[in-house]
Amino acid sequence: MTAMLTPFSADGSVNFSEAARIAKYLVDEQQNDALVVNGTTGESPTLTESEKLHLLEMTLETVGDRAAVIFGAGSYATAESIHMTREGTRLGAHGIMLVNPYYNRPGQDGLYAHFRAASEATDLPVMLYNIQPRSAINLETATLMRLISDVPNIVAVKEASGNLAQISEVIGLAPEGFRVYSGDDGLTLAVMALGGHGLVSVAAHVIGRELKELITSFEKDPARARQIHHSLAPVIRELFANPSPVPVKVALAARGFDCESVRLPLVELSPNSKSKLLKVTESFT
Repeated sequence: MTAMLTPFSADGSVNFSEAARIAKYLVDEQQNDALVVNGTTGESPTLTESEKLHLLEMTLETVGDRAAVIFGAGSYATAESIHMTREGTRLGAHGIMLVNPYYNRPGQDGLYAHFRAASEATDLPVMLYNIQPRSAINLETATLMRLISDVPNIVAVKEASGNLAQISEVIGLAPEGFRVYSGDDGLTLAVMALGGHGLVSVAAHVIGRELKELITSFEKDPARARQIHHSLAPVIRELFANPSPVPVKVALAARGFDCESVRLPLVELSPNSKSKLLKVTESFT
């Protein structure tokens, strides 16, 4: 699944018609099974509530009949996370994603209380999003296992901690049916080898077909999966050589989408970085 970017018009407003076009492209051409709306790649901290909800409605209307649409409802405020979870549920999202509360660093007991309160605000399946590099706190394995045990609709975790030892521990301890997704494009093969279920991707905006082949071929043809992994490594490196999602917006704009603009505090790529990026992505068009 792809954490979908948010396109902005020249005046800085969300370009909803282009977002619909991107959603269709991601499902129909890049072969995504699901889209995450209002994630970090969608520049969620800069979006208003009405923008977030309209993006969800638009995505459901455009591709909701052939792909799962997951709504990023989490923030650093538990009350807001509960409210957005309820709103996403009301509008028909297929699932909810809840990120570690960022900036306020609540500790493990706080993480447990936060995730439990937001998850219990819906009957939809919930995917937690563990991303220590952005949230400054790690969802530790013991806390996650406690949440899985106590809150039945927490059914998955997007692991973007970069800690393969922890990811291995989670996969080994989690009950059957609980899904662990890689949150790092470059670690997809490693997470699959440990028993992971799939990927929540940024790079799939431009190499979705290839990433899907990596995932689906892993069990029957691991040599092919390794070959794909190594062929994609230069693209993934450049897509994360500058603050995300700036590079992926440039790469997708090169394919004819009006999506290069970003909202401050993000800024556009330098000409040199842009040139390097497009050089490695052009062969995958």
